[in-house]
Amino acid sequence: MLRIRESVGPIRLIDARSDDPDAISARGRFDLDEGMAARISGEWYYGDDCVHILSMISSPVTTFNKLNAWVFKSPKRAKAIYPVMKFGRNIVLSVLGRRKISSMASKSG
Repeated sequence: MLRIRESVGPIRLIDARSDDPDAISARGRFDLDEGMAARISGEWYYGDDCVHILSMISSPVTTFNKLNAWVFKSPKRAKAIYPVMKFGRNIVLSVLGRRKISSMASKSG
């Protein structure tokens, strides 16, 4: 995150479960239970395209960042590895007892 800030400037993280207008817009465009989204310079990126673009704008200074850049700078590798990342995320959310974003939206609507 720090490396991306160094590359592009301020970043605003948004809780997809919040009532923030950008969170609501992202939920309306994408299934955030199935993937992450980012809006960069007014354009939306989702899923493996999102991690790919984030790797393109981060600087590969540390060993972790170099590995991350190598993995995700290739759209094919990002597409292949992204489902594993989603699986891991879903396990963590389950262990933490977090509900799916879609179930929260249906209860509030």
